[in-house]
Amino acid sequence: MAGASLLTLLDDIATILDDVAAMSKIAARKTAGVLGDDLALNAQQVTGVSADRELPVVWAVALGSFKNKCILVPAAMLISAFIPWAVTPLLMFGGLFLCYEGFEKIYHSYSAKKHPQVDTDASEEPITDVKEYEKNKVKGAIRTDFVLSAEIIAITLGIVADKSLSTQFFTLSVIAIVMTIGVYGLVAGIVKLDDAGLYLSQRPGESAWASFKRRFGFMLLSSAPYLMKTLSVVGTIAMFMVGGGILTHGWHWIGDKISAAATWVAAFDFVGPLVAFITPSILNALFGVVAGAIAVLLMQLVTKLKGDKSAQS
Repeated sequence: MAGASLLTLLDDIATILDDVAAMSKIAARKTAGVLGDDLALNAQQVTGVSADRELPVVWAVALGSFKNKCILVPAAMLISAFIPWAVTPLLMFGGLFLCYEGFEKIYHSYSAKKHPQVDTDASEEPITDVKEYEKNKVKGAIRTDFVLSAEIIAITLGIVADKSLSTQFFTLSVIAIVMTIGVYGLVAGIVKLDDAGLYLSQRPGESAWASFKRRFGFMLLSSAPYLMKTLSVVGTIAMFMVGGGILTHGWHWIGDKISAAATWVAAFDFVGPLVAFITPSILNALFGVVAGAIAVLLMQLVTKLKGDKSAQS
């Protein structure tokens, strides 16, 4: 009897682990947009810190990120256990926020190009307290991480909402740990990329190997700014895809139209299957752009109304 109970327990554990692995893979794909944006934002957050302090700052932010997850995962479990009906609205809000954030980035980039600011670097006050400067950098990065982590947890919770509480907990925990280690490991590599390039570019020697290391170092130095820009662009596109996909999935009639469009495109010869494969992503991204534009417009109107009321009072 005891042996049978043990085998049953092991079988239950194996089933849970299988479900967790499957759900974690799906959640990792769904949260890819947030991950790309998280990478770009956190890498930018630590710019301006001296080279020898970059890794300690990244480590401090990573610890703060783990603390954020320790708050968000139990909160998500409480929502799932006591008010499960709130999962879908929270997921929809998270999707809309992704679209809003993505379009706001585009809008600010366009505004900056159309109305360039006068360079005020010369008038900025010099950094007098390095410790306080780093502390503020870390605080800002942790605040940013909290918002992005909340989006990741909300998306993951929406994926596992119909699973058992144990599967939900372990899936959320796996995603929280893997995402944190992955993001800040990559952030550490990105912020030290230029240092690695500088080190290699200054290697002495006349051999072919030494010459190769110098060329590779110069390549790393020149590619670092482009890598940051690429991460930002790819992250923004992915945010529209993921955010738009969440919204269209929540509004079933729009999701049905997108599925019908993919089925219709698949009927074409040769390119049909390929185009049908990318059609949902393209349409979700376009829907995300429209939703983000509307959200940004509404926020600007609300801000303007508040400003007018403040001026009148």
